[in-house]
Amino acid sequence: MRTVAQAVTRVLADAGVRFGFTVPGESFLGLLDAFEAAPELTLVSTRHESGAAFMAEAHGKLRGVPAVAMASRGPGATNLSIGVHTARQDRTPMVVLLGQVPSGKLGRESFQEVDLAAMFGPLAGWAVQPATAAEVPAAVADAVARATGPRPGPAVVAVPSDFWDEPFEDQLPRPQPEAPEPVAVAELADQVRSARSPVVIAGARDTAAHRELVATAEALGLAVYTGFRRQDSFPEDHPNYAGHLGLTVPDPQRKALEDADLVITAGMRLDEVTSQGFRFPLPGQQHVEIPTAAAEVLRELRESLPARQRDWSAAHQAVREHMTPPETDDGPAVHPTDVVRALRELAPRDAVVTNDAGNFSGFLHRYWCFTEPRTQLGPCNGAMGYAVPSAVSAKLAAPERTVIAIVGDGGALMTGQEIETAVRNRAPIVVVVFQNGLYGTIALHQAKSDLRLSAVDIGAIDFAGWARGLGAEGRTVNTREELEPAVREALSSDRPCVLDVRTDPDVLTADTRLADFLEE
Repeated sequence: MRTVAQAVTRVLADAGVRFGFTVPGESFLGLLDAFEAAPELTLVSTRHESGAAFMAEAHGKLRGVPAVAMASRGPGATNLSIGVHTARQDRTPMVVLLGQVPSGKLGRESFQEVDLAAMFGPLAGWAVQPATAAEVPAAVADAVARATGPRPGPAVVAVPSDFWDEPFEDQLPRPQPEAPEPVAVAELADQVRSARSPVVIAGARDTAAHRELVATAEALGLAVYTGFRRQDSFPEDHPNYAGHLGLTVPDPQRKALEDADLVITAGMRLDEVTSQGFRFPLPGQQHVEIPTAAAEVLRELRESLPARQRDWSAAHQAVREHMTPPETDDGPAVHPTDVVRALRELAPRDAVVTNDAGNFSGFLHRYWCFTEPRTQLGPCNGAMGYAVPSAVSAKLAAPERTVIAIVGDGGALMTGQEIETAVRNRAPIVVVVFQNGLYGTIALHQAKSDLRLSAVDIGAIDFAGWARGLGAEGRTVNTREELEPAVREALSSDRPCVLDVRTDPDVLTADTRLADFLEE
């Protein structure tokens, strides 16, 4: 006879889930045992619950299929919450299973007790705590359905610890995702036909949507922008590409969007950054959303309209000028532009690049030139500590691909211990630490506001030595001359490798130096 835990793992495996990430806890021992025993499932032990959550989120983002993040009650669950918020803001499918105090001790402020359903409800959008053991498998099936539904995201189930080992005799439930609302393709075709200047904002990550968007943009003469940290949705070297709607978008790149009379959002929500502070769509602009099945809708749209050409050369030229890395001046430390340039020149076109939050990521967004689908993993909520765990997850999900984590020294110190997880699981990722000894984003905000630089210093760290202590390779890069050989060696290594790149703390963005705001 199955236990509840065994029923849950069978529900997950039958739904296509393949990975679970966790820090083990005593409140879900039965689930850990069942997960380990299921041949289709891989259980990855991480060094911190935030790392587990980021890994599960990255897997869902890369594969389009949810992974499971598991944690224990109270402290473990709260540690895991950052990845849940990341998945919510980026609409990433993820299932979260939390151990809870025994059912007989609920509501008494027992050891490590938190009302997990109440805590995660606003954070995830959907969270439940089944009242009986028999309800648990159905709740998990419902979580899978909600995670993969018309509005993908995290779904949370908290389970009292004694429920896992209870017998389950009923038929296994199956996820029943809600059907998405159909897009009126005929109406959209009429709008495109009559539009003077139609623009697409793309965010779908899958290969089919990427391929179909290219074909549709070429056939119908559409300009294409990519959403914040979804630059892999459309080739940035394509003549119809009009720019990345990220942070600090230059005015020339916004012109095609400002002039558009029809804006189509495909495969993403129009978040604050992408909409440029909720500025777009402008009054008078028609706005159509294609939230799901972007490839199918775009194909139907393309097949229902005659070919038409529009000239987007001015828009694309503005992009090319913005994305071309300039020659950098010699200085006491490595320039971040040179780091991205070297990585882009030496890494395969389909390399998966993960990035953390911080000003250094702006150099990646501006100079990498994404051309292939499912090659960018970044936190749309700006969560620090994302890059290293997500790189580990990406390498486990796609071991044949090169995976590079771009992270600042602050983010590396938050979750960089997951390098040990990469070592233990034989996942040879490349971690590039931009070490400038500063929380650069905050320092720049303080300087621009005529405030003192406070609480932004980070101590000098030997990240190469630290990496070796975790079982990885580690190399220090102090000069431009040392950069390219170090990158080559890291990319060819069969072990996880950390490049400790000493960058100039004065160079915070491609166009800004900290000293410009500190001068009297």
